[in-house]
Amino acid sequence: IKGLKSIVIDNLDKAGGQCIELYPDKPIYDIPAVPECTGEELTKKLLEQIKPFNTEFFLNERVEEVKQDKENWIVKTNDKNEFLAPNIIIAGGVGSFEPRKLSVKEAEKFEGKSLFYAVRNKEQFKNKNISIFGGGDSALDWALELSKFSNINLIHRRNEYRAVPDSVMRAKKLSEQGRINIIENAKMHAINGKDSQLISILVGNNESEEFTIKIDHLLVFYGLAPKLGPIADWGLDINRKTINVDTEKFQTSTEGIYAIGDINYYPGKKKLILSGFHEAALAAFAIKQRIEPDKKVHLQYTTTSSIMHERLGLKE
Repeated sequence: IKGLKSIVIDNLDKAGGQCIELYPDKPIYDIPAVPECTGEELTKKLLEQIKPFNTEFFLNERVEEVKQDKENWIVKTNDKNEFLAPNIIIAGGVGSFEPRKLSVKEAEKFEGKSLFYAVRNKEQFKNKNISIFGGGDSALDWALELSKFSNINLIHRRNEYRAVPDSVMRAKKLSEQGRINIIENAKMHAINGKDSQLISILVGNNESEEFTIKIDHLLVFYGLAPKLGPIADWGLDINRKTINVDTEKFQTSTEGIYAIGDINYYPGKKKLILSGFHEAALAAFAIKQRIEPDKKVHLQYTTTSSIMHERLGLKE
């Protein structure tokens, strides 16, 4: 709305942060003028609202390094992308979401080769023997999808699932048809492999029985854990796992870097979606003023401003 050009870099594989990742089906009741919506519905509406601005998203990427170059910031990601920007807004929620990993011995050496915590390219899983651990949406979604062309073991530590009921019902039906092997009340005990290739896993159930499953690939969906990640190394004033900001601009201790939403801290801070909208608006005003210090930043209303209507793609 302020005429600023922006890009979004997100470590997740889709936009929406906590709303879409942690509670997509959870009802939300405190969005003004919206009596009730889910996290997924709110995300979709927000993405629809920003369509006129052609915001470019870089998903499945994490910002690894931020350093200053004269009047701009150089932002580098783990995918070797590099961006030059005069201002940065950190909207990292409770931090970077990292997958909860297996605690079994030697698991790390198989990561990215035959052990995966996310699916980037489903083609590599075709015609394979695959074991999937987890009971949430990601585990069920990929069990259903990959069962179209691979042998699937779906292994869950309980017999109750966090995934949406429809996915559970579909998986149970495929199990009855012999297309998915569902193992409940079971845990990983050990893994076996050579070099970077897994060969089998040892699984135990609640009756203290153990059995070996031969595999080509192992997919683990134990959920995501929030961590501050590389942000902790950017030289900002950190308050535990949050970033201190002022309440005028929501600027951090470093000029040109702002923080909004759950990741920031100031006296009286409330971790509400509602508060994040307010903080984003004031940060945008501050950035506009910083870019054009000699110009007055006028407050314009979307109901009457022709400039706003043009930016929103509205026809007069």
